Amino acid sequence: MNAALPTFQAPQSTHHIQALARLGVQRRYRRGALLIQEGETGDTLYIVQQGRLRAFLADGNGKELTLGSYGPMEYVGEMSLDGGPRSANVEASENCTCSVVSREVLLSYIASEPEFALELMARLIRRARLATESARSVALIDVYGRLVRLLNQMAREPNEAGERALRERMTHQAMAQHLACSREMVSRLLRDLETGGYVAVRERWIWLLKPLPARW
Repeated sequence: MNAALPTFQAPQSTHHIQALARLGVQRRYRRGALLIQEGETGDTLYIVQQGRLRAFLADGNGKELTLGSYGPMEYVGEMSLDGGPRSANVEASENCTCSVVSREVLLSYIASEPEFALELMARLIRRARLATESARSVALIDVYGRLVRLLNQMAREPNEAGERALRERMTHQAMAQHLACSREMVSRLLRDLETGGYVAVRERWIWLLKPLPARW
């Protein structure tokens, strides 16, 4: 079973990211391509320009724990600043284009634009807090509670009828990866919520029709 922690990135300024991306080398990656491998020594930063990347941990038995999903103008690999081994795997979750920035270029940019160091530090702090919150969620909240939290976090603003669509299509397997549970468990819970009139699936998009009950 693949497990995952829900990670939602905070909005950030893109001024420095765009400037840094122009200094890198553009590369394209097919879905499933492994850009970063845990434990290897790396010295590059990947800035997403199109598509999405997924950061995850994996054990020898094939189990995976997703740490985050990153889209355009987000970046991964900043841990390479210390010259140590990579702390996680990163793969292309869909076809994507990235600007690959070397450690030397990154350090040179920070030297010329020192305020970016503060932005970089703030991002690392946000990621640490998100990881702590996600770990607490998996440890202390039951599967249904995590599902409610995930659906509410991913929902758009309500329409005139008070209904909320998710911001992106998600398969039951993808949701299970976010909730650290089986796909069958997600399917059963969503089926029950659909029967109760709380959710609906329209053209493969999940809609929240009314506030989800706190407990099920």
